[in-house]
Amino acid sequence: MMKRILANDGLDPSGLKMLQQAGFEVDTTPVPQEELPTVLPVYDALIVRSATQVRKPLIDACPDLKVIARGGVGMDNIDVAYARDKGIHVFNTPASSSRAVAELAMGHILSLTRFLHLSNREMPEKGAQSFAALKKAYSKGVEIQGRTLGVIGFGRIGQAVAQMALGAGMKVIATDPVVNEAVLNWEIPMYGKVDVRILTRSMNEVLESSDFISLHAPAQAGRALIGEAEIDIMKNGVYLINTARGGLIDEDAMLKGLESGKIAGVGLDVFVGEPTPRKELLHHPRIAVTPHIGASTQEAQNRIGIELAEGMIRYFQ
Repeated sequence: MMKRILANDGLDPSGLKMLQQAGFEVDTTPVPQEELPTVLPVYDALIVRSATQVRKPLIDACPDLKVIARGGVGMDNIDVAYARDKGIHVFNTPASSSRAVAELAMGHILSLTRFLHLSNREMPEKGAQSFAALKKAYSKGVEIQGRTLGVIGFGRIGQAVAQMALGAGMKVIATDPVVNEAVLNWEIPMYGKVDVRILTRSMNEVLESSDFISLHAPAQAGRALIGEAEIDIMKNGVYLINTARGGLIDEDAMLKGLESGKIAGVGLDVFVGEPTPRKELLHHPRIAVTPHIGASTQEAQNRIGIELAEGMIRYFQ
């Protein structure tokens, strides 16, 4: 009997094609969250991204559900332990989006240090009349070469960020409760292979020593990883980047740090209360913002689609 899959948050054509060729029926029309308990029970598998919530009541409503797959890294929108206790296979695609998220994190760093986010807001409106004034306002950028990047969370994405930062001439230190060391590998055309070994350090050492801090940790069960106490430890004029999970940084403490000058700038791809972020974050002159697009490159979506399809095919065959 043909297996039915609901890809409720969409699926890249690469994965869709693989699944259809393998004999699966795949529906990609989104079902509203409140309708899932009545619609999902006829499916054998569910594919989600970050929008769809797969909690205990929904799992209980689908006794024949065999697989839940998350396209992306974190699975905090799924009650994973409960699903597995029910015999449901749960998996994600941790390797597919590392490069995309890492490039966005570096993009935020460069945007903040050269005021690209502000220039792009103001040049269309004021550039023709106030070119000289804008040039003067945004001529005090800083270079990242020689600066220290602290990476909090040193899994695949954190290591990809570290690799890019080292390539840009930055110093890199990292902290992770599980990873003690990592070897970063490059294959450089005409020069061959280069390996760099990085030992992780304590959280406090990273907070105290970093000019830039990039977060790549999972959600922390309702608490902030970076709050007022952690910000107090940081260097004056630190830059914070969060492309991981909304809520990792206490937004009130962050705004207070920006107001005092303790924090020079913040890059945010994720927010508390998505999809309705606080307006004071969206309009703040020293916050560069993007709408949760860390993994949203054509290449990453292609890899995610393929990895999702491969996981489904392996399980059912």
